[in-house]
Amino acid sequence: MTTVRTDLQTSSLVHRPGRWIDGWDPENEVQWAAEGRPIARRNLTVSVFAEFFGFMMLGVWSVVVPNLGTAGFSYSTDQLYWLIALPGLAGAAMRVLYTFMVPVFGGRNWTVISALLLLIPALGLAWAVSDPTTPFAVMLLVASLAGLGGGNFASSMVNISFFYPQREKGKALGINAAGGNLGTGVVQLVVPLIITTGAGVALERAGLIFVPAAIISALAALLLMNNLSNTSSDLRSYALAVRNPHTWVISFLYIGTFGSFLGFSLTFPTLMKAMHPDVPIAMAFLGAATGALMRPLGGALADRFGGTRVTMASYVAMAAGVIGLVLTLEDASFALFLALFLVLFGAAGVGNGSVYRMIPIAFQIGAHDDDARARGHRAAAGCIGIAGAVGALGSFFVPRTFAELGITGGLWAFAAVYAVMLVVAWGVYARPGTDTHAARV
Repeated sequence: MTTVRTDLQTSSLVHRPGRWIDGWDPENEVQWAAEGRPIARRNLTVSVFAEFFGFMMLGVWSVVVPNLGTAGFSYSTDQLYWLIALPGLAGAAMRVLYTFMVPVFGGRNWTVISALLLLIPALGLAWAVSDPTTPFAVMLLVASLAGLGGGNFASSMVNISFFYPQREKGKALGINAAGGNLGTGVVQLVVPLIITTGAGVALERAGLIFVPAAIISALAALLLMNNLSNTSSDLRSYALAVRNPHTWVISFLYIGTFGSFLGFSLTFPTLMKAMHPDVPIAMAFLGAATGALMRPLGGALADRFGGTRVTMASYVAMAAGVIGLVLTLEDASFALFLALFLVLFGAAGVGNGSVYRMIPIAFQIGAHDDDARARGHRAAAGCIGIAGAVGALGSFFVPRTFAELGITGGLWAFAAVYAVMLVVAWGVYARPGTDTHAARV
């Protein structure tokens, strides 16, 4: 049962220059009702806006790559998949770094900085694709800079977690994550329309559109967001999480859900062009959009049926999707091809929400006193950051698997991985007679 703070002595907030707030305590119900909730909602709204553009930047190369040939670039299939994979790998690394930036700079200040940092990959992209003689090594470097957009997710989630009380934190973080994830789909809808010029393409526009977006996002954060003076970077929570086996099991499971969502989102336009070259690339946005919109549903289903059960069901659905693709790949109509991929994306989105729902329960197993429960909460917070970074590695592994094994071989490999993850989830968390099964992790 949630304990509500009823002391009113610190219910008022102190606002200082630079949009700093002292005395923030969302667990104080009087403060929350009088001042806290409107402030938190305003910060969440701008956070979603900024994170949305971060995910658009992370996904922009997924649209650029299928159009490089039309723009005069001559790259092998393996090289193209490297350009798709590197933003995801860099983004996973940036998540680790960005996790600690909010306590150092303040949530509003870091949102301004991280939004303006998107100008670097945006202008780099516009410059690199304007000349077909740009060396491939330079293209790889510029593509990796798009990973800065992936880091925005981590800092945004950390920042919003400080604004909300425990009883509302899950919903707020779900909205924040889903709103940001949606950017991966929207970039695949918007950019193909913007870069089209008659019979050719103007790929530099794919980078230039982010210039006003980054500036507007930074201005919105500057004028509307707040810094909280009582945030702290709890390094001990990460130390506790690293030593807890649940962190690594859950991170492994999250590769299968969030890693699949990111990896397939970045790869889907290239796969679609290879299998159905006459279909407009903009149709690829349906995949990432479906996954993003299904994430809150995964959390809600996990609340009702248990996170592990929903996660296991998502692996079954993803495996069915990829096996269906393998069996129909050569002869399938685009409608069937798209439908099977939407099953895959939707199941991954549901799994994203359900895996995160497993974390707070798993870390409370065996906690029988207040100190143990407090350590569990801190370890769970660290696990969220670690699992997010590890899960994002799927955005690298998915395209590289297709590059090494081909489309059919890659799909079979993913089916096998989902089967392994299903067994691990059952064995660790759902096997009858275990503490984790009794706790309905």
